[in-house]
Amino acid sequence: MKNTKTHFFGISFLILFLLTFSLQAQSLDQKIDAMASEMYPEDGPGVSILIAKDGKPIYQKAFGLASLELNVPMTTENVFEIGSITKQFTAVAILMLEEQGKLNISDDMLKYIPDYPTKGKTITIHNLLNHTSGIKSYTGMPSFQKFAAQDMTPTELIDHFKNEPMDFDPAEEFRYNNSGYILLGYIIEVVSKMTYEDFIEKNIFEKLGMSNSYYGNNNQIIPNRADGYQEGTIGFENSNYLSMTLPYAAGSLMSTTNDLLIWQNALNNHKLISKESYEKAIHGSTLNNGEHILYGYGLVEEKISGSTVIQHGGGIFGYTTMGVYFPEEKVFVSALSNCNCKDVGALANKIGALVIGKPIKGKEDAITLTNEQLNAWTGTYEFDGNVLRYVTVEDGKIFSQREGSTKMEIYPLSPNKFIFDANNTSYEFSKDSNGLKQVTMQLSGKEIIGRITDKKAPVEKPSITVSQEILDTYVGKYELQPGFIIEVTTANGQLFGQLTGQPLFEIFAEDEDTFFLKVVSASIDFNKDESGKVTSLTLHQGGQDIPAKKIE
Repeated sequence: MKNTKTHFFGISFLILFLLTFSLQAQSLDQKIDAMASEMYPEDGPGVSILIAKDGKPIYQKAFGLASLELNVPMTTENVFEIGSITKQFTAVAILMLEEQGKLNISDDMLKYIPDYPTKGKTITIHNLLNHTSGIKSYTGMPSFQKFAAQDMTPTELIDHFKNEPMDFDPAEEFRYNNSGYILLGYIIEVVSKMTYEDFIEKNIFEKLGMSNSYYGNNNQIIPNRADGYQEGTIGFENSNYLSMTLPYAAGSLMSTTNDLLIWQNALNNHKLISKESYEKAIHGSTLNNGEHILYGYGLVEEKISGSTVIQHGGGIFGYTTMGVYFPEEKVFVSALSNCNCKDVGALANKIGALVIGKPIKGKEDAITLTNEQLNAWTGTYEFDGNVLRYVTVEDGKIFSQREGSTKMEIYPLSPNKFIFDANNTSYEFSKDSNGLKQVTMQLSGKEIIGRITDKKAPVEKPSITVSQEILDTYVGKYELQPGFIIEVTTANGQLFGQLTGQPLFEIFAEDEDTFFLKVVSASIDFNKDESGKVTSLTLHQGGQDIPAKKIE
């Protein structure tokens, strides 16, 4: 006879366990909902989020709008340009060809592109994959904006940057580089005798059943395509046009969160490449001096809340994307947004850390310190590579600013430990054996030491208020080069500028005709004719004086 009492307690325990699990899941969902909806409200551009555990979705929702013009809500089926997430597809394609015996990653690139001017240097496929080639990145060249809307073949695109001087010798440095992945795409074409587009579609998308993934095309009707947006002076606006022939093998692909889960599962289960090849792709690389870098082949191995992650994000006109996988916990997070105005990568990391039970602390966890405690750590800290970071205190808040970059508030978790808001970076201040201040910077799981110097932080220029009537005279478009424009606008009594294809930036008045930027070290003079009409501006940056005629 069964012991009914024991059986009853067994059922009760099971019910209690399931109920507890359900409440925990509900609570987790609510936290993620709150985080996503705060960043992507229902009346703005949106985001599609998928979370998987052991290869299966445990959360999938969308927030915001897929089309602002038509007021169409975002759904989990929407298709996005995924930007540089494309690079892992390109890298896997190269490794597939290696396993087929058609190339070797140690091969000199001249074996496949014999007319490329390598300046007498040996640049391997490995160097192209891990951004150590020294080749100049074409997207960082000022002329890139001039042809952003122009269709190009791969060879035409390569011709645009191939004669540029090398930034450094191969494997001497790591510097993120889109040109390297353009060359990899072309090598795939040379070796496979197929276009890059056909190779990816036939050997990856079709093979894996990624039916909602595409090589980007502005003319093709793509079901559920989410429109791309950027931030303008007075709100969101349609993103600038970019020919999808230009990102090519560095950033041309489109996909959904569902399809990216199929892709991640294929990587985990070695459906396309062997475990050995995948290990090469994910475990970083080494420079000539033996220094380990986190970037492997189209993927980066980092730490979030002490857990290893394999991740890569993307940013392209109108879209930002992130895919992050926690191999130990077998958790995958994909977040795709149709606006290049918010840090979807930080959101994905924060969600992933929450799911694995190791939440990233943000500004909401900050404590209050006295001015004396904050001022204890002010000064200029020097890191390897002569990188300077200025730590300052203003109005009871503490800030960090990398030389030549923007000032960011950091938040105290203790009297000597500070964090940036939810971006996986922290500072821990201390004193060395000589009593001198130093800071240990945790950046994506990597520790970097900065030591105090006697160098002074730059004094921020005071700005003045200029009347709206005067500001209105500066509004217009100014041509720096053919096709490369600074558009000047005004809103709420402030002047703004926007370079072709770049984010909006604020311009501050030094006097009535002279303005300066805070995002970079630069200033602008507006020039007038004898009648007082504004005819041009001069941009002063990096020791150069660059004139720009007013064209509208």
